[in-house]
Amino acid sequence: MTSDTAHRADGTARTFYNTPETDDFYRLTWGGENIHLGIYRDGDETIRQAAQRTVESAARRVEEGLDGMSTVLDLGSGFGGAARHLASTYGCRVVALNISDRQNRGHRARNLELGLDSRIQVVTGSFNDIPAADGSFDVVWSLEAFCHSGDRARTLAEAVRVLRPGGRLVFTDLMAASADHQQALRPFCERLRIGDLATPEFYRARLAGLGLAGVEFEDLSAYVPVHYARLRDEVDRRTEELTDRAGTDQLARLRTNLDHCLEVCEAGLLAWGLFHGRKPSAR
Repeated sequence: MTSDTAHRADGTARTFYNTPETDDFYRLTWGGENIHLGIYRDGDETIRQAAQRTVESAARRVEEGLDGMSTVLDLGSGFGGAARHLASTYGCRVVALNISDRQNRGHRARNLELGLDSRIQVVTGSFNDIPAADGSFDVVWSLEAFCHSGDRARTLAEAVRVLRPGGRLVFTDLMAASADHQQALRPFCERLRIGDLATPEFYRARLAGLGLAGVEFEDLSAYVPVHYARLRDEVDRRTEELTDRAGTDQLARLRTNLDHCLEVCEAGLLAWGLFHGRKPSAR
């Protein structure tokens, strides 16, 4: 992929997440903290509870040694739920890099309300050009943001570059279950305003090529159809509120998109999971 492709993807993501309609949808249906897929344990859980469990699951992979002296980089930090969890639970400093000015303003305001503004620095920018020196962070973290990258090889290289020796990378992403599914997934990707999806095999190969040690992948794909079904139910439950904010036509398009997402899920075309690994220590 070219740098032009990466820049176009950045612009598309920025435009998408800066719109009031997108912001309202995620805040209302996801609960205003985390906007990624959730790990569900029972039928009564909210999307917010399940999404928080994803944060906690990722945190367990990197929590060893995470303390007030540690610095974490959160790539694609969204509304900031994960950054706040890390800062409040472990006392670490978090740099939250995110492309949406609108989300970042809300993120900063919420941090200030909770007294976490001194521990979380919110930076507007792209994860394909991280404004940090080599070896700056103990942990690089991302939840379901790399799917918006126009150059995922570059995104991973940047993430590993800014990790200190011995530092850890952890991320989730929405993926194609197989490279053979890319054509069938094209309408789905267009609805999400992304060019295509990576595969688990792509990430494994890239991480190995970048020299990460102990790379593991936890396959969480079974939760994807559960999440989209729960999301459709939440949209139905909040029909009046969403209509007031986005309008009838926008809500109709949203329902159509969710129905298509469920069809893709039921066809087994999507994968989702958690990767983590460690940058080898310098010798």
